[in-house]
Amino acid sequence: MAARGDNSITFTYRGGERHDIPHDATHIIIAKSVSVILAETFRGHRNIVEIVCHDKVETVEREAFAFCTSLRRVIMPGVEVVEREAFYNCLALTDVECGKLEIIKEEAFKYCNSLRSIDLPSARIVEREAFLGFSALTEAKFGSKLERIEGEAFRFCRSLERITIPLKDGIIAADDIFRWCNNLEHVDLVGAELHETIAALTLEEWRNDVSEEIDTINQILPTVVDAGEFYDHGDKARVIRTWIRSVLNKIIHYKAQHRRLVNEEVATRLQIALPRDVVMNHVLPFLELPSYTFEFGDDQEGDEEEEEEGDDDNDNGRRDVTIWRRFCCC
Repeated sequence: MAARGDNSITFTYRGGERHDIPHDATHIIIAKSVSVILAETFRGHRNIVEIVCHDKVETVEREAFAFCTSLRRVIMPGVEVVEREAFYNCLALTDVECGKLEIIKEEAFKYCNSLRSIDLPSARIVEREAFLGFSALTEAKFGSKLERIEGEAFRFCRSLERITIPLKDGIIAADDIFRWCNNLEHVDLVGAELHETIAALTLEEWRNDVSEEIDTINQILPTVVDAGEFYDHGDKARVIRTWIRSVLNKIIHYKAQHRRLVNEEVATRLQIALPRDVVMNHVLPFLELPSYTFEFGDDQEGDEEEEEEGDDDNDNGRRDVTIWRRFCCC
């Protein structure tokens, strides 16, 4: 343990028991021999203001830093899993560096009231109440790996204005995710491949239609409010879920139309010079849009088939495209 000139005290944690940690320590350095911060190790150490982990620390276990009410900064570049209530009630926490974090367990950061933004590019699963009560949070950013946000994850985040997510059905797993998030008005989509796919669509009117559909969410969300102080119907989550599916439907539909036009044009040009079976089996399979994968939730039933087109493309009573459980433009 070393004292700093500003009355701060640095302690290097090498995996000892909870009672080995001095209660006056303010800065904790996790030794390179430690890969897991065990459950309740630093629970209730109210003088700690900073935690610095090396990149080999992979897991922060249950309640490891719960009730560290002075903790302001956490650096954990290699951590992949933060378990239940790991940072519960860390009221002063303002800075978290966790670029490889994948799993945020139930109530992991609950009541970290001072965090103003979160950036989780590697996150896959956000469990129940993970960020509940973030009263200062204005923005949450996720990357393309995100698979699911569970119930009440952002409940009572009253300052939340913007969230960035990938275009995948099933991400918004419950209606109550954004309860009492009245200021949530903007949803951004992450993924360069998505924009490349849209840009590659054959007709400008198709590209414009998809772009307009994407933008509708930022016109609808500001008008959606809860029913009052004591009850919220979960309309924001339902609106976002419906919007995701609508955008996906349009992209899949226009992708199918794009392929049909390309196939017809290529077939017309090449069938004169090449046998039809050569064109169909060896040429057309290589004519595709840029790759992009769409994930659909469990409520989308049916066989996995690409698309079904009838003779009348203008029949509004029939869907032009059967939605895949997993659709890949490869």
